[in-house]
Amino acid sequence: MKGVSVLQAGSGKDLVFLHGYLASKESFYPQITYFSRFYRVTAFDFLGFGQSDPLMRPFSVSDYCDWTEEMLHKLNIVFPHVIAHSFGGRVAIKCLSRGELFDKAVLCGCAGIVKKRTLSYRVKVKTYRFVKKIAPRYAEKKFGSAEYKTLSPVMRESYKKIVNEDLRKDAEKITRPVLFINGERDEDTPVAFAKEYCSRIRGSKYLVFNGCGHFAHLDNPSAFNLAAEEFLKC
Repeated sequence: MKGVSVLQAGSGKDLVFLHGYLASKESFYPQITYFSRFYRVTAFDFLGFGQSDPLMRPFSVSDYCDWTEEMLHKLNIVFPHVIAHSFGGRVAIKCLSRGELFDKAVLCGCAGIVKKRTLSYRVKVKTYRFVKKIAPRYAEKKFGSAEYKTLSPVMRESYKKIVNEDLRKDAEKITRPVLFINGERDEDTPVAFAKEYCSRIRGSKYLVFNGCGHFAHLDNPSAFNLAAEEFLKC
């Protein structure tokens, strides 16, 4: 499809993969290889990532959800299962909150819970805003995460929209089965995030993989694949 890099393999019920921020569809290689034996798997690079076209304007989570829905329609994919990681989990949560777009969902290291802002964080933000007025280049270089500093201006505006949106209210609208999988050592999206989501999504559950970090699906692909397979088939 023009402007979007898409990978498809296998046959059967559709299973879609949504990758994390600054990642690509290839980050699901162990899962694509495994699940293409049972499903028609589809993985694509979100706009702004991988081999897909760059963003022309800043996207929010809702924009990425709209775009994903449009992609599924263009690919003739109806009511698929979904496996998502981190930022892809944000998009999946938003999509699931809208109704019958996805069937079952397995969300690994799912982002979308905005932590309570500490005093030091609020001071840092105020300092950044002040410095940006008088020395914008210095402010952009000095402040922000390493991830943020690698982004283009459009992607930076998109990033701010994404990370500042809390999805707990969206989660409460979800009626489809969801399995959350987290690594016990995940500091980016800790196990507390999965517990918080499960408290708001009726019938959802979570698993914790010992010894794994934020990329539990890559740290222990065999365990992840078996757990996901069991959940999707039950």
